Amino acid sequence: MAQIVMQNQRGITTFQPLDVELRNVFKFFNQEPAVHGIDLDVRQGEFFSILGPSGCGKTTTLRLIAGFEIADAGKVLIQGKSMTNVPPYRRPVNTVFQSYALFNHLNVWNNIAFGLRLKKIPKLEIETRVEEALRRVKMESLRSRFPNQLSGGQQQRVALARALVNHPTVVLLDEPLGALDLKLRKEMQVELSNLHKDLGLTFVMVTHDQEEALSLSDRIAVMNQGKIEQVGTPSQIYERPCTSFVADFIGDTNLFSGEIVAVDSSNIKISTKTGLSIIISRAEDTPSELSQAVVVSVRPEKIQLSLYPPNLPTNCFEGRLINVMYLGTHVNYVVELTNGISINVLQPNTFGVLADRDTPIYTWWAENDCLAISQ
Repeated sequence: MAQIVMQNQRGITTFQPLDVELRNVFKFFNQEPAVHGIDLDVRQGEFFSILGPSGCGKTTTLRLIAGFEIADAGKVLIQGKSMTNVPPYRRPVNTVFQSYALFNHLNVWNNIAFGLRLKKIPKLEIETRVEEALRRVKMESLRSRFPNQLSGGQQQRVALARALVNHPTVVLLDEPLGALDLKLRKEMQVELSNLHKDLGLTFVMVTHDQEEALSLSDRIAVMNQGKIEQVGTPSQIYERPCTSFVADFIGDTNLFSGEIVAVDSSNIKISTKTGLSIIISRAEDTPSELSQAVVVSVRPEKIQLSLYPPNLPTNCFEGRLINVMYLGTHVNYVVELTNGISINVLQPNTFGVLADRDTPIYTWWAENDCLAISQ
């Protein structure tokens, strides 16, 4: 089995087995690349998400792993074995679709048993495996119900049980919670996370929901126009995006285009095209060449507001409040700076609404609360 060499914070080297590998994979539709030379490593037992906007190639990537699509170039490997000539039904994976694809004329028990019967598994083994799958997803008491008698969350669990009953190496999840309403989706996120931890299987999920990917995943691959923009942990993807696309797509951010005008051992000074002077703490991966074009990213929740001029030497800008949006737990403020650009500020709803529209106001943020990204 293929392995990846890893080093922990103490410098100890470990070898992590890989369950899924994609090596320079291409897939074309009508001579247009849906997947453009991507490389991915999915580690054994991890919850790995492929995240991106509609049409970015994420579902095609999942279908390539499942075998529903065949790569035009490159290799797909599962547990170190090439899947080039292996049909979907012989791959050690099972897919859970957004639509669940349950058979309405079969009850829960028979929906789960259906695939095993097709494989001509002995009757006694089918009974044992179906009962085990029902227990895993806590659906034992609903075994006799039909799909139209189940809630969306219960149907989701049946679809998962039908995948688990085949004892797959990898469970593929295609927008698994997309058909659920917001409250149920939140509940199912917790259930899915707990189920993954209990089973210890490798999950690969495709989603366009950023919050879902951030909350569930061990690691995330962000796709854009058929390519991988960045792979990392949720905190790496959110706090240290490598490209302006990732910064803009993952959560909300304020982006300022400019160039580096000064550099010292601890800070970098950037002059934006709109005339702002922004100071950024220098990190190992921060662009640092003079005159280099960069984009500055500042998350809305990192920005502070004040009705009075703060006594700060850097990253403090005057403006006026042009919109206030009450979001329940948070309040979103839109501030127009004196140079004419607008920025979003997100603050916890702890003291009520700060001020009315057209109120003069000051925005500020710390040097280590903003990020420079190479253009």
